Amino acid sequence: MQKFNDPIINKLANKFGDLKKNTRSRYLFEDLVDSITSQQLSIKAAATIFGRIRALFHKKTLVPELILSLKPDQLRACGLSWAKVAYVQDLAQKCLDGFIDLDNLEKWSDEEIIKHLVAVKGIGRWTAEMLLMFTLKRPDVFPVDDLGIQKAMCKLYNLRPTKTLKVRLQKIAKNWIPNRTLACRYLWKSLDN
Repeated sequence: MQKFNDPIINKLANKFGDLKKNTRSRYLFEDLVDSITSQQLSIKAAATIFGRIRALFHKKTLVPELILSLKPDQLRACGLSWAKVAYVQDLAQKCLDGFIDLDNLEKWSDEEIIKHLVAVKGIGRWTAEMLLMFTLKRPDVFPVDDLGIQKAMCKLYNLRPTKTLKVRLQKIAKNWIPNRTLACRYLWKSLDN
């Protein structure tokens, strides 16, 4: 099991065991649509809406052409907000136009990927970081803006939310390099208990 230069994360690792998952997703576009769908929703609500979208295509892998074959009303009927309908269609169009290059994404650094993806309406740094962590399985991502990470760290490290909280969290997370993704998985898991 991975050891960290942090007794709190080591305690979580001992409690929860091996959470490493190394299998990469092959469906970058689909995972981005799922990430956009999931923004600011509960896991259950997001899964329901994304399931409805996939059901429109008989659960085929989503590709840009399929998304653009739908009318906005059809995506809205699945439960997407109008803003998210626009975001998903913008992503699909930018992929088809070659503005977003999903085929070569894996060759780039984390920061290059984030910079590339935030050019799409509706994709911010957090969404790009989730793709890095869960789709591309990058080992050293720390999404400091994630509310779950902030909540877990405040609780475990006895911190109060302040204007400098993110700076303090990033300083703590430096102790987890080069395995910040795994440390974050332990933090999220700690919220379930």
